[in-house]
Amino acid sequence: MPDTETVTQRVDRMLAALAPGQRAALQSLRETIALIAPDAEEAISYGMPAFRYRDKALVAYGAFAHHCAFYPMSGTLIEEHRDALGAFATAKGTLQFTPAEPLPRSVVELVVRARMTSIDAH
Repeated sequence: MPDTETVTQRVDRMLAALAPGQRAALQSLRETIALIAPDAEEAISYGMPAFRYRDKALVAYGAFAHHCAFYPMSGTLIEEHRDALGAFATAKGTLQFTPAEPLPRSVVELVVRARMTSIDAH
């Protein structure tokens, strides 16, 4: 029997399996990304919910035992914008946050727009 589940349905299922706080935080992040990048498509990347833009990885996000994570899918973006990202820049390739302290829309917008600009330039 072929798998007929769409990417959106798979992401819905992945989020539904999370604890309520994480689910709400990541659903909000998902909706914010979709608003900022309406031409991006939902995808799965490295087993996590993600978005693709112009057929390239844009951003991804996920939940872990003690935090949520937002992945810019760029090895340099976090370092280039460290001052603007503030306390959320916790590792080379990820911004970690909790449902109690979600990423501000301004941070999500900065990351998504920077990634789109980078993709557009190549």
